[in-house]
Amino acid sequence: MASQTQGIQQLLAAEKRAAEKVSEARKRKAKRLKQAKEEAQDEVEKYRQERERQFKEFEAKHMGTREGVAAKIDAETKVKIEEMNRMVKQQQEPVIKDVLSLVYDIKPELHVNYRFK
Repeated sequence: MASQTQGIQQLLAAEKRAAEKVSEARKRKAKRLKQAKEEAQDEVEKYRQERERQFKEFEAKHMGTREGVAAKIDAETKVKIEEMNRMVKQQQEPVIKDVLSLVYDIKPELHVNYRFK
């Protein structure tokens, strides 16, 4: 009986050691996975920053700076507005005369669909 109890105790102890080893292995695996995930995120962030830097270089090379583009658009807009104002002043008088002549020259006529009864 004593040998059976001793054998059972050894089995229980061995089972406990095996469970501890499995638990530690799981912890190591979780730690490795977490570390791999962090490394992957760092690598993705570095890649994103590199691509962003390349895009900004490309943008600056081909389009100029944002301030330069905005200034160019503002200048073009001012030129177009000045051109429109000049055209308005040039056409204003004849248009007003045409509108007034249409308002003043009223010719009363019966509508074609009107029927006498």
